[in-house]
Amino acid sequence: MKKKIVTLLLVIFAVLPYSALAEEGALKHFPYGIPENVPESDVIIHRNIYSLCNNGETKFADWVAYRLDASTVANKHRTSRRWKRDSDLPKESTLEPDDYKGANAALKTDRGHQAPLASFKGTEYWKMTNYLSNITPQKSALNQGPWQRVEAKVRSLAKLKTVYVITGPLYEREIGKLPGTRKSHKVPSGYWKIIAVKTNDSDQPLQLLGFIFDQSTPRNADVKGYTATVNAIEARTGFNFFPGLEKEYSEEVVETIESCNSLVFK
Repeated sequence: MKKKIVTLLLVIFAVLPYSALAEEGALKHFPYGIPENVPESDVIIHRNIYSLCNNGETKFADWVAYRLDASTVANKHRTSRRWKRDSDLPKESTLEPDDYKGANAALKTDRGHQAPLASFKGTEYWKMTNYLSNITPQKSALNQGPWQRVEAKVRSLAKLKTVYVITGPLYEREIGKLPGTRKSHKVPSGYWKIIAVKTNDSDQPLQLLGFIFDQSTPRNADVKGYTATVNAIEARTGFNFFPGLEKEYSEEVVETIESCNSLVFK
C-alpha cells in the first residue's frame, strides 16, 4: 500500500450541549477539537489521562481520546486490573464488573481497554483506565494480538514525541450478548483507531495513521493489512473528526488520507 504523509490544518472548537469540561485543560487530548455528530444522549467525560464519550444505549464509549508522551508511558508505577464501575455515569448507562461474568467462555472476549492500561504506567492516574466505561468486550485474539501490537508501537513512538490517539468501536452486525447481565447493551463488531503526531512543518503540521479491525481479526494478523483512511473511519462511525477544516483542505484530506505506515512502522 502506498505510504503517504498527509497535511492537516485543523482549527476546531466544539460547543456541545451534552458535554461540559470537567477540568481545566480537558481539551489536551484532542488539540484540534472534539469530534462532531455525537448522539445528544451521549455523555462526554474529561479526565487527566483521557476523555471518553459514553453511549448509554450500547453501555460502551463511542470513542476515547488520549495523549501519550515519554512521561505517560514510563515504566514507573506497578499496575493491576481491578475493574470498577464508572461512578461519574448513571448506573443504567454503564456496566459493572459482574456484568462480564462468563463472557470469555461464551464469546471468547477479554475486558479490552480503549485507553490502554500499559500506556499510562508513568502516571498515578492509571487506575482510571480500569473504569468499565473505558472497557469493551473485545475478542481475545484481537485484544492480545494485533490490537496489542499497535498499542505497543504507539508507546514506542510516544517515547520520542507526543502522540494523540482517538479510538472506538463499530456496530455493524450482531456479535452476541454478555451472558452475565440483563442490562440492555450491544457488543461491538469491530474497532477503529486514529493516531496523530504533530510535525515542525507549518505546511504539514500533522501526520495520521488509521486502523479498522473486525472482532474476528486473527491473533497473528499483520497490522499493516488493516490500515484505513480517516475518511473511511468517518463513513463507518458517522463522526466528523475534523469539522473545522477549511473547505479546500477538507476536500483534499477526504480524497487523499491514506495509511501513513512511516509514522509507526519502520
